[in-house]
Amino acid sequence: MRMKQLIAVGLVAVLLFVASCTQYHAQGAGAGALAGGVAGALLDKKNGWRGGVYGAGLGAILGASLADVSTRASQESAATNRPVQYRSDQGNYTYQAEPYNDPNASTRCKKVRERVYEGDRLVKDHIREVCDSQRADRGYLY
Repeated sequence: MRMKQLIAVGLVAVLLFVASCTQYHAQGAGAGALAGGVAGALLDKKNGWRGGVYGAGLGAILGASLADVSTRASQESAATNRPVQYRSDQGNYTYQAEPYNDPNASTRCKKVRERVYEGDRLVKDHIREVCDSQRADRGYLY
């Protein structure tokens, strides 16, 4: 009974974590949870459900963290108009964001090219649009 309560609390914590995320965090957490859940279910030979739940929780946290690094680096690159590079502590993963000049751009948003390397192998390469939003609220005057 204690294990079921622990799993339920873990699921609620993960759901609350994902609910408080931005769109990019939620996408990263969802992809991480899916991959982690499948891996955990396959690796836990005695109880696949337990492995799936643990894997999904850890995958969601890792996926949201990676999405956070990606979002921050692309915003920093767009704001400074300079390339940004992050490396993992072990040095086996590298994230690069560099400004991308699109001659056909019709918006005020800036584009950033993101590349992720695993060792020397390119894993991900795509263009992200970074927009500075200015909020204009009508407020009460005091």
